Amino acid sequence: MTVLGVFSGKVTEKYEMNTAIDKKIISTDVYLDFNGLACDECADDKHHGGLERAIHHYPSEHYTFWQQHYQALGIERDWRISAMGENISTVGFDEDNVCIGDQFSWGDAMIEVSQPRSPCFKLNKRWGVDDCSIIMQDTSRCGWLYRVIKPGMVTNDSTFKLIKRIDNAMSIKQVCDIYFGQPLNQDGLTSLLSQPLSQSWLSTIKRRLETNNVENWNFRLLGRATR
Repeated sequence: MTVLGVFSGKVTEKYEMNTAIDKKIISTDVYLDFNGLACDECADDKHHGGLERAIHHYPSEHYTFWQQHYQALGIERDWRISAMGENISTVGFDEDNVCIGDQFSWGDAMIEVSQPRSPCFKLNKRWGVDDCSIIMQDTSRCGWLYRVIKPGMVTNDSTFKLIKRIDNAMSIKQVCDIYFGQPLNQDGLTSLLSQPLSQSWLSTIKRRLETNNVENWNFRLLGRATR
């Protein structure tokens, strides 16, 4: 696995919203604490950031998919690494080979995969399209988030290495296939409860099992109550 870059952003008004999605490469050492990179900001700390969503990792390989998909529709955009708001961009790791609970040493720090990213309507605003969030969810090209186990200094040149994987680990893709693709599959949801997912995801899974109902995704995906 090759690290292509580490990125951070500042909150600004852009794409008709307050956002820190436009991130720039960090060329110097930076401290990673329990809430994320010291120089990174978050515009919406209710749905982004925090202890279990401290770092966002997005595979660079996905940008080819996005470019080809929208080019076929006659839509040209600047699909490049960091443009999905990720803090880490790599070659070689994706949703099929990274699992919930995977722990990585990164420079002086240690981080642990906590959940897939939940795509939202702000991606549609950022790219000026209506369905980026829906396609990201349907194809499981979501990337994933980390909690910080041990703070420390990191940089682009820091070694990034898998050091631990739990027994019966489920890949990001497997989790997405159940959580998004089969949201009321009782056996599937029960299997997710054995994974060290973020508390927000575990709470949602338990609520689905108890009520046999799926939360309304339209506001998250589209920014409105209905399609």
